[in-house]
Amino acid sequence: MPEGDTILWAATRIRPVLSGRVPDEILAPQRRHAADRWPQRLAGRAVERVDTHGKNLFLRFEGDLVLHSHLRMTGVWDVRAAGGRWIRSPGRAWLVIRCGSGEAVQYDGPVLELITAGRARFDQRLAGLGPDVLAGEFDSTRFLARLRQDDPTRPIGDALLDQRTLAGIGNIWKSEGCWEAGIDPWRAAGSVSDQEALAIVEGARPRMLASGTGGPRAVEFRVYRRTGQPCARCGAPIRSRMQGDGARMTYWCPRCQR
Repeated sequence: MPEGDTILWAATRIRPVLSGRVPDEILAPQRRHAADRWPQRLAGRAVERVDTHGKNLFLRFEGDLVLHSHLRMTGVWDVRAAGGRWIRSPGRAWLVIRCGSGEAVQYDGPVLELITAGRARFDQRLAGLGPDVLAGEFDSTRFLARLRQDDPTRPIGDALLDQRTLAGIGNIWKSEGCWEAGIDPWRAAGSVSDQEALAIVEGARPRMLASGTGGPRAVEFRVYRRTGQPCARCGAPIRSRMQGDGARMTYWCPRCQR
C-alpha cells in the first residue's frame, strides 16, 4: 500500500498543475461514477489547494467541495503532459483532470469520492486518523496518547501501522524508523518508552519528507527488502519475518536493534 511519502509526492506533483486554477476538463470515465456528475458539479470551480493527511489526498475546490482519494493497495496517481502516455490502460483511469498543458490522472483508486468540506472534517474514517507523520509540526503529544491507548502487549512494529495511532507510516517506514532508532520492532509497545517511540518517528520523518518532496529515488533503504544483507550500522545480516494480523513483512537487524 502506498505510504504517506508516496501520497505527498503525488500532491507535490499535482500542485503546480492544478492549484489555484480552474480545470479545463474533468473526466470520470468509470461507470460507477456516471451518476455522480462530477464534471458538471465541479465545472468552473478552481482547485483552491491540494493537501494530504497520512495516506489520504484531498483536492479542495471552490464552493467547499473536496475530491478525496485513498489508493489502498491498487491505486496510483500520475501527472503528465496533457494527452501524454498512459502508465496503465486508459480503461483503468478513474479520474482525469486537465489544466493547461498538464493533467493529473488517478488509476484504480478504490476510494475516490466527492464530498463536502464539512464531511471531510467530521467523517469518522478521517476524523479518527492519528496525527500525520509528515505534518509540518508533528503532534507528538497526540501520537503518544494514541499509542498508550493501544494494547501494550502489541509489538511496536505492528502498533505503528495503526492509522488511528499514526497516519502515514506503513510497512516500509515502520521498519526503517525502528532501524534508525535502534528499536527491535518485536518489542511490546508497553516496553517502549515515550522517548524511544518518538525516536522511531523522528527516524522515519526526514527520509519520508525527502521522498515526498523529491521522489522515491531521493532515499535509500537501510533494512527494507535487504534480507540477508549486512546491516549498515553493525554488519549483521538483516532478518525478515511476517508480523501482525495483516502478516506484513518486517525487516530488522537482530544485533543492533534492542
